[in-house]
Amino acid sequence: MPMNAGLRAYREVLRLVRRLPAETRPYYAKYARENFVNYRDLSADDDLAALLRRAYTHSSWVLSKYSIDGEKAAARLKDLGGGHPAGH
Repeated sequence: MPMNAGLRAYREVLRLVRRLPAETRPYYAKYARENFVNYRDLSADDDLAALLRRAYTHSSWVLSKYSIDGEKAAARLKDLGGGHPAGH
């Protein structure tokens, strides 16, 4: 995973985790870290774009689950992933 885009996305996901209820933050922070660590050696730009879109989609869903406007909150993450959610 190219360092700059990967780190920016990871920081953005952690910012989003801070919007969640306090009791859920450790779980989602750990989940995000594990996923970013698993893909840290990714090199193909297409694969990176797909993973960033997936991070946006998952983040939006989790935020919405807790009645937070996920699409609005995750807009910066969406921009990192090319601006289109996976599957769209």
